[in-house]
Amino acid sequence: MKNSRHPRRAIPHLAAAALMLVLVPVLAPVNASAQGFAGLGTSSGTFAVPERGRALAFPQDHGAHPDYRIEWWYLTATLTGDDGRDYGVQWTLFRSALQPGEGPGFASPQVWMGHAGLTTPDTHFATEKFGRGGTGQAGVTLEPFSAFIDDWHMSSTVAPENDPYDALHIRATGHDFSYDLTAQAQGPLVFHGDQGYSVKSQGGQASYYYSQPFYEIRGTLELPDGPVSVSGQGWLDREWSSQPLADDQDGWDWFSLVFDDGHRMMGFQLRGTQVFTAGTWITPNGTATPLAPDALQFTPLGTAQVAGRDVPVRWRVDWPEGGVSVTTTPLNPQAWMNLSVSYWEGPLRFSGSHTGRGYLEMTGY
Repeated sequence: MKNSRHPRRAIPHLAAAALMLVLVPVLAPVNASAQGFAGLGTSSGTFAVPERGRALAFPQDHGAHPDYRIEWWYLTATLTGDDGRDYGVQWTLFRSALQPGEGPGFASPQVWMGHAGLTTPDTHFATEKFGRGGTGQAGVTLEPFSAFIDDWHMSSTVAPENDPYDALHIRATGHDFSYDLTAQAQGPLVFHGDQGYSVKSQGGQASYYYSQPFYEIRGTLELPDGPVSVSGQGWLDREWSSQPLADDQDGWDWFSLVFDDGHRMMGFQLRGTQVFTAGTWITPNGTATPLAPDALQFTPLGTAQVAGRDVPVRWRVDWPEGGVSVTTTPLNPQAWMNLSVSYWEGPLRFSGSHTGRGYLEMTGY
């Protein structure tokens, strides 16, 4: 995509997965400018839809849900190198379905896309991969757990009796960068919304959404100037849905914030005719409190010219009831994922009522 305004996106990380319906060469043509972004804002058709009250079950829900239209496994990490510099890493596997269910070989209606990003204070690297379900090139296995596409993987390293997400090995390679990381969970899984049923609009569109926001990360980044040993914190998002968009929503700002005092917060706003906000406040022991619509306020404070457009890279995030008012500063304002689907995604630091580090994703600019 060029510098035109992005199609609608209403749940975390949706745009990239939706465009798989348009970009994968083996797929039938789809009109990318149609309402709801390849139909994602229209009827769910024969796909399954999230239902309030359905309890998430593990380890099954760590795996794929082929009866739903769209899904992702999305890890971000804020890191510090042995050189004293800050870094950020993104690893993502998207699944999107032409129709519900599975099938052998190229009869499978499931398509996959991987995104990998690495941010330094002065450079942003990004690359992508595509695959078709049923061929063994990409997918998710449960025993043992592994999300993979080609030689990229996010795989469990724990014994079978433990939750697969308790410890992970993450690897991705690009033309001019790679990373090899381990992630060790220091807290429980967190369910967003109503026990994982996460509403995304006044009209009631929703997804299933949970996170593992308590990873300690260690490993090595391979950069053009050589390897860098890093350590820091990671956050894994898991989400799936079939009809998550409202027809007036045209952009998304999503924050994951890790406070220096051990608290965490996920918050987002969906921009459109009306702004819809929601979030989750997470204590150091993993107790999650859903934040009511309109409890959070997101105010852009400064823009940068990024890929030929003005992007609000500095923000104030307010939760008045909780006494939170912080200003975010990006590690690198040019953290643009210049891929088949382009968007801004990068690490940040924040200060104000609280201090810490986090990640920001923005679409629709």
